[in-house]
Amino acid sequence: MQNDSLSLNQIVRHVDAKAADYCALSDRIWAMPELAFEEHRSVAEQITMLEQEGFRITKNIGGIATAFVAEYAKGGPIVGILGEFDALPDLAQVSGMIEHKPTTKGAPGHGCGHNLLGSGSALAAVALKGALAPEDIAGTVRYYGCPAEEAGGGKTYMARAGLFDDLDVAFCWHPHVVNEVSATSSLAAIGAYFRFRGRASHAAASPHRGRSALDAVELMNVGVNYMREHMPSDARVHYAVTNTGGEAPNVVQAYAESIYSVRSPHLPDAERLFARVKKIAEGAALMTETSLTVQITGACSNMVPNKALQEVMYENMHRLGPPAFDEADYAFANELRRAALTDDDLLASVVAHDASLKDKILHDGLLALSAREEVSMGSTDVGDVSWIVPTAQCHTACFSIGTTFHSWQMVTQGTLPAAHKAMVLAAKTMATTAADCLRNPDIIARAKAELKQRTGGLPYRCPIPPEVTPDDLRAKLA
Repeated sequence: MQNDSLSLNQIVRHVDAKAADYCALSDRIWAMPELAFEEHRSVAEQITMLEQEGFRITKNIGGIATAFVAEYAKGGPIVGILGEFDALPDLAQVSGMIEHKPTTKGAPGHGCGHNLLGSGSALAAVALKGALAPEDIAGTVRYYGCPAEEAGGGKTYMARAGLFDDLDVAFCWHPHVVNEVSATSSLAAIGAYFRFRGRASHAAASPHRGRSALDAVELMNVGVNYMREHMPSDARVHYAVTNTGGEAPNVVQAYAESIYSVRSPHLPDAERLFARVKKIAEGAALMTETSLTVQITGACSNMVPNKALQEVMYENMHRLGPPAFDEADYAFANELRRAALTDDDLLASVVAHDASLKDKILHDGLLALSAREEVSMGSTDVGDVSWIVPTAQCHTACFSIGTTFHSWQMVTQGTLPAAHKAMVLAAKTMATTAADCLRNPDIIARAKAELKQRTGGLPYRCPIPPEVTPDDLRAKLA
């Protein structure tokens, strides 16, 4: 007779028993959106629930006040489930509306679904612990509360502190517009402030005495724009001017700054490109006779895919089936699309993976596991975890097809029943895959062998310099 320990059905029962509580947790976090490294209330909500579930909590890990680990220890192997809960600036939105209506003007909002992400991952950990506890199977379950994915790279700092070093496998998910097991890599990224200091002067009476920091910012931007013609086509460089030096045109601006994000499919390439950007900034400072300081704000590595884990995760997701959307779910999705969903490029990219999605509004299927490895044009600090431990992640259809990430349209759907249903599917997928690894250590062995092969046996190297701390970014954000 087949061993039924930690079976899919067992995990499903445990998830279903706790689903309502963790959907409510997701809604509470949605209603208290907090920015990078400031997610104190969201963390407190999660810790309260996980302590009630019998997890041992370790707070303030990696020198970050909003990072924590919740652990249920029952020997090895050690399974990690990653959660996030940070929001984005200026995306406050009333739930369930088909028009833009901020709850509070200028306030943050969960425009990437991290309220769902952390709650769904916590639900997976709780369900896995509940199924594991009575069984004669060894295994430790850890939920990692990871802050600042959107700005700062919380997991990168946590990786630098060695917090993932003893894991055997790690799992995560992300709210999306489709159901799939992610088989893509991601872009490594480096972010930094470029701050120029010059000399103030009267712009008309004594312009020759002034040295314009704003001129330096503008010259740097011009130089980087010329560089774009001579950089790899799969790299990305973005910037924002964060301080123009004031609003008075008759004053030579003595201080100005911009922030840059440099991305490339591999970390060494991103580092080389960042060095070129830095040289351009130095040239701008020379041309304007200003001084320059560069402050790294965060960085992350590219994602290392792991097919050994992806195949197990895909099989579980296939057996679980898609979210059970009902008429009300489809009705709202259709209404929202007609009123406010206009991302034709995103829709086209989704349809390119599966032509059957062309006429769908909610994804009620499962995309095939891609045999071809591609690079996603986004970045995530999950990449740093994937260099240390075999990692797999899934996406579930929390949002209508055509919804733009980092938009109010995503925020408005974040507490709806459709989002909850997809969150629960993600919890079941991660927990069942983790359970398979505990039941069958050979999966872990194959996943580790693959990671070693993909990385060439090279150890993880943190892309954030050792002298840079989360406090540096917190001070700037404050």
